[in-house]
Amino acid sequence: MTGQETPTACVLLIGNELLSGKTQDANLKFLATEMSKLGIRLEEARVIRDDSGAIVATVNECRARYTYVFTTGGIGPTHDDITAEAIAKAFDLELVLDPEAVARLKHAGKEVNEARLKMARVPEGALLIENPISAAPGFRVENVFALAGVPPIAHAMFASLEPLLRHGDTIHSRSIEVLLREGDFALELEEIARAHPEVEIGSYPFARDGRYGASLVVRGTDLATVESVLSKVEQTMAELAAARRS
Repeated sequence: MTGQETPTACVLLIGNELLSGKTQDANLKFLATEMSKLGIRLEEARVIRDDSGAIVATVNECRARYTYVFTTGGIGPTHDDITAEAIAKAFDLELVLDPEAVARLKHAGKEVNEARLKMARVPEGALLIENPISAAPGFRVENVFALAGVPPIAHAMFASLEPLLRHGDTIHSRSIEVLLREGDFALELEEIARAHPEVEIGSYPFARDGRYGASLVVRGTDLATVESVLSKVEQTMAELAAARRS
């Protein structure tokens, strides 16, 4: 599905393990990249603890603000997997055992014990999201999509729900790296950014082998404009580098 207005999104990464540092998130980069291809502008991402009140409040805040909300984590079989229950509360719905979800678990040939049945409990009326890897589905309630936390499963779920999303113009990204400190080019880069509000220009500093530099990124929906602005950025940086050498 396509639409003229650029759809927006928020990603909620749910799990105490992310906040403790024991687990490093591998979903945000993937989701951001895939949404850019679909023309969905990711405007915010948050990491939330496994706390029902926090999840309910954040889901309700973000679903009113953005076109889409994607959650990752907390839909497994253990006691601390509370995302489904919290999303049900956010929408004032009952958490019910979904017959189709149960059938998918049974079809996968796994023992459907009480723990696994927990993964078949979703907010009443939710639409299931396909899980081609381990069968236990994610789900959708209105504009909120609940995905697994395990990266390969979350990524497969997102791929299966892409046809349900309203697409915008693809967001193109081009970049160059310069061996200049940000203080050497900040004013010139700002001048280019002010002259081209139709694109986003970002500067991301790095240090490598004792040398400092930055990755300069231009993003926008018109590829020709993105490449033209990047060319101006590249020329400006080359002139600044030459002036420093002279």
